Amino acid sequence: MPQMAPLSWLSLMIMFILMMIMINSLTYFNKNYNIQKKTKEMKIKKINWKW
Repeated sequence: MPQMAPLSWLSLMIMFILMMIMINSLTYFNKNYNIQKKTKEMKIKKINWKW
């Protein structure tokens, strides 16, 4: 492709990989996760069996 002759394929690949890593990390750290602590639900309930 004569239009892309001044750019080497290695520099283009490195640029696209860095952009992909940057965009993925920005979207990952931008998302807020709601972590709910379920300590009360994790307690074991004792069942009294009446036989």
